[in-house]
Amino acid sequence: MENLTYPILGGLLIGLTTSFYLITTGRVIGISGILAQLLFNKGRLLPLLFILGLILGGSAYGTFFQPSVPFPEIRSPWLLIISGLLVGYGTRLGGGCTSGHGVCGISRLSIRSIVATLAFMATAIITVAVTQ
Repeated sequence: MENLTYPILGGLLIGLTTSFYLITTGRVIGISGILAQLLFNKGRLLPLLFILGLILGGSAYGTFFQPSVPFPEIRSPWLLIISGLLVGYGTRLGGGCTSGHGVCGISRLSIRSIVATLAFMATAIITVAVTQ
C-alpha cells in the first residue's frame, strides 16, 4: 500500500486545485488556456502564479524526493522545439489540452472532452508502440 500513497495524494491535490480554481475564477483549469492568458491577456498575475507554482512544485518534488521514473535521455533541441510547436498546434486544434479535457472536461461529463481524451490517449499509445 505504500506505493499508492503518492499517486493518491497527487490525485487529491489535482482534484482540490481544479475545484478551487473553478470556484475562485469561474473557469476550468487547463494548462494551455492558462499559458495563453499569460502570453496574450492583460490580467497576467494569476496565470503567472499558476505556471510558477507548477515549475516550483515539480522542482521541489524532484529535489526532496527520489524520482521513481528515470529521466529520458537528452534529446535534440530542434526536436524539442518542433515537438513543442506541434503540441501547441494540436492543443489549439483540439480546443484544449489534456489537463483541461482529461481532468475538468471528463469530470463534467463533457462528451467533447471524453472524445478528445480518448483521442489523446490512443495517439500516445500508438506513438509509444511505434517508437519503442
